[in-house]
Amino acid sequence: MSGYLLVLGLAALPAAGNFAGGVLAETFRVSERTLSLALHLAAGIVLAVVGLELMPEALAADLPWVPLLAFVGGGAAFIGLDRAIGFIQVRMGGGEKQGSALGIFSGVSLDLFSDGVMIGTGTVLNPALGLLLALGQVPADVPEGFAAIATMRRAGISRVRRVLLAAGFAVPIFLGATLGYFALRDAPEIVTLSVLALTGGALTAVVVEEMIGEAHEGETSRLGPIFLTAGFAIFGAISVYVGA
Repeated sequence: MSGYLLVLGLAALPAAGNFAGGVLAETFRVSERTLSLALHLAAGIVLAVVGLELMPEALAADLPWVPLLAFVGGGAAFIGLDRAIGFIQVRMGGGEKQGSALGIFSGVSLDLFSDGVMIGTGTVLNPALGLLLALGQVPADVPEGFAAIATMRRAGISRVRRVLLAAGFAVPIFLGATLGYFALRDAPEIVTLSVLALTGGALTAVVVEEMIGEAHEGETSRLGPIFLTAGFAIFGAISVYVGA
C-alpha cells in the first residue's frame, strides 16, 4: 500500500503543475492573441509527448503493428469523445465555444491520463524512475493548464465551474497512475504499449481537430508557428535532460 501512496504522491506533482497553469489563467487577463499563442505552445507540447514519448515506447513492442492499430483506434476514440461532448453541450445549453473548450479540456485530461499510466508503471519498475517521470511532466503541464482554463474563460464558462474543472484535472492522472500501478504492471507488455498508443492517437486527433482550430479563432499572432515548435522543443529538452 505504501508503494501505491508513493505513486499517488508522484502523480500529484504534474497535477499541481497543471492546476498552477489554470490559476495563472484566472489571475491575468488573457487576450485572444495570448490565448492563441498558449494553445500553439500546448499543442506543440502534446505533439512532442506523442512523438517523443508515447509512440517510440509503443513501437518497441515485439508486434509493433498492434500498437499502430491501437493508435488508429485512438482516432476512433476521439470521435466517440467528440460525440459525447456534443451531447453534454446540448444538455448544458452551451454554444460552439463551450463545446470546443470542453474538447480541449478532454485532450489535456487524456494527456494527464497517459502521464499517470507512465508514472504508475515506471514506479513499479523503479521509484527513482517514477520520480523522474513525474518531475519531467510538471513544466510541460503548466502551459496546458493555462491554455485549457483560458479557453474556458473565453467560452463564457462560469468561474466556479472553471475552478472545479481545473481541480478535476487531478482525476485523470490519478486514474492513470492507479491503472498503471495495479492493472498494467502485471499485464502483457503489448497491452500496456497499446494503451499508450491508443492515448497517443486520441491526443493527436485532439491537437489537430480542437487545439489548433481554437488557436486560429479570433485575433491571432504570426508567432504561432514559433510557439508550436517551441512547445515541441521544450518537451524534447525535458525528455533529454530530465530523463522524462
